[in-house]
Amino acid sequence: MKKLFLLTVMALAIFAAQAQTERKGAVLQFNEKSIDFGDITQGDRVEHTFVFTNTGDTPLVISNVAVTCGCTAPNWPKEPVAPGAKGELKVVFNSAGKMGKQNSVVRIYSNASEPIEKVSLISNVLPKGQK
Repeated sequence: MKKLFLLTVMALAIFAAQAQTERKGAVLQFNEKSIDFGDITQGDRVEHTFVFTNTGDTPLVISNVAVTCGCTAPNWPKEPVAPGAKGELKVVFNSAGKMGKQNSVVRIYSNASEPIEKVSLISNVLPKGQK
């Protein structure tokens, strides 16, 4: 009985050690997930650079960045981001033709363990002359 117990404990220890050494792949971690510009005037263009780090153990490849409307334009690294390295996602929001509260969501598609991440630009667009 003692031998069976000892064998079970050893098997569990080996399994636990193996689980800890498994690769976790690329991990996309943003410093911030949203930016609020507050009140802006209709027609203003605002931009923000979201900084991220690949905290995983394999290169991060961003395959696509999708926006909710043509009012938002993203620019992202086309080359793989090495483990431990930082990258930047620059996003520009053009408020022409927009009014009121805006929440422009940007979806980042990659080979990360979470394949779709989101960041957003928030603003309140006021008519010209009201700011």
